[in-house]
Amino acid sequence: MGLPKSTNKGNLNAVGTELLQYLPQNPKPWYRTGHLIRLNLILLVPLFSSAIIGFDGSMMNGLQSLKVWKDYFHHPEAALLGSINALYIVGKLLGLFPATFLSDKYGRRMPMYVGFGFLLIGTVVQGAAQNVGMMIAARFVLGFGTAFLAQPSPVLVTELAYPTHRGRVTALYNTFYFVGGVLAAWTTYATFKMTSNWGWRIPSIMQGAFPFLQFLGFYWLPESPRWLVSQGRITEARAFLVKFHADNDETSPLVDFELREMEQSIEMESHINSKSSYLDLFRTPANRRRSLIAAILGIFTQWSGNAVISYYLTLVLNTVGITATSTQTLLNGMLQIFNWFSAVCGGALMVDRMGRRTLFLISASGMLTSYVCWTILNSVFTRNHDIQAGHAVIAFLFFYNFFYAIAYTPLNPAYVVEIYPSLLRSRGVTWAYTVNYCGLIIANFCNPIAMKKLGWKYYIVFCILLTISILLIYFLFPETRGRSLEEIAEIFDGKKEHRDGENQGESGMDWELKNSEELKNSEGFENVEKKFPHEHVERIS
Repeated sequence: MGLPKSTNKGNLNAVGTELLQYLPQNPKPWYRTGHLIRLNLILLVPLFSSAIIGFDGSMMNGLQSLKVWKDYFHHPEAALLGSINALYIVGKLLGLFPATFLSDKYGRRMPMYVGFGFLLIGTVVQGAAQNVGMMIAARFVLGFGTAFLAQPSPVLVTELAYPTHRGRVTALYNTFYFVGGVLAAWTTYATFKMTSNWGWRIPSIMQGAFPFLQFLGFYWLPESPRWLVSQGRITEARAFLVKFHADNDETSPLVDFELREMEQSIEMESHINSKSSYLDLFRTPANRRRSLIAAILGIFTQWSGNAVISYYLTLVLNTVGITATSTQTLLNGMLQIFNWFSAVCGGALMVDRMGRRTLFLISASGMLTSYVCWTILNSVFTRNHDIQAGHAVIAFLFFYNFFYAIAYTPLNPAYVVEIYPSLLRSRGVTWAYTVNYCGLIIANFCNPIAMKKLGWKYYIVFCILLTISILLIYFLFPETRGRSLEEIAEIFDGKKEHRDGENQGESGMDWELKNSEELKNSEGFENVEKKFPHEHVERIS
């Protein structure tokens, strides 16, 4: 019995024709399939890593609106406010590199162990802060610890997910940013009437909620099968695939296909890329293109105008005359729920239906249109103090956030994770995050000062940047829909090097041996033979 036509079409959009023939002919949806329910519940552990970041951003927006917080810290000026926010990002930036080292050497799970410890310390210090110095120190520790969860988590999600779910589940990762944002926004809204310091200490302590939930479920989180294959631990990788992708069916053709693709791809990658050098990100034309795309995403994720809204919503609302604390915190909470709904329904669940590139183009075009209208309305309000213009600004605030949420939220880092091959994936994510955080650090210092001095005229800068982003996306971003992780490599590296052994008439290893005598005699090839026992190479040939 074949798959229903609708299911077949959906799977084709998700994985393409080659992998489609290996899927079990089971029409039941995932929520009625036991092993997929278990797998997707386990994936909540790394998915919550994004919620930690979202909680922080929304919490800082909320705290900056609370009178008790401003009084306790003596009404910090824009520059000091920028420092408090930026130290969190600096901590994340510095934590990325040790997290990447641990992820590549000891597995994707190891950095998360370390991150839990730092987040516990940071939450305690922040909740008990007695002065600005303690708050800044706590922000740094929290940022440093967050990097140990944020770096490996999207990689784990994409490498563990069921093939037909991978695109959507990986895209859902960053939408959990708003899960944290919603909790933080409504926590600060619930405490804004408190006259004691608990009005800001409760939200600060609540920052440890998601790490605590992750820690409770961490025991059941498996290691990445692709990382296991890269370490020669084929049996363990196969055991994961059998249990979670094939419902304990040892003879599943899907397991054989997935494992074969992993082995071939990683064997070939091991001759091109090292396991530690970041120079590999720029060593070949294909990798340079990948890294350019990752950098573009990293820059425009922060410099599309969203940072002005995300961390400085209070200042934006002040410019249009909305100054009441209750109104500001309520709008913050409503905006987080709206963003979450938009990112999930308009973005993450549409990545296989509409495609990644299409969503990026729609998103950037919509943001540009919204920002142009927003800029014009702000200029009118500034000159005439027209209340209707001020309220229209709020409407376009929601329009802008919708278009941002449908692509830049779900596809960063999901798109970055997809375009890098297995051995470079962790370092590629770190590269994208590094550019992202550097852009955010600069934005955190520049935005409050520019907003204060230039007002609405500062928005013109983002209109120009959004125009540039549309051109870059159009000419540089490929479509990755309908391909497995290993097949996406063909877009960048060409089919010859990454073609599946069965279609090529020879395995990837055979192709390498036939076309490189130097490789055959190299020390690297001897190491691969030791890492991948002969019976596995023979089985996939």
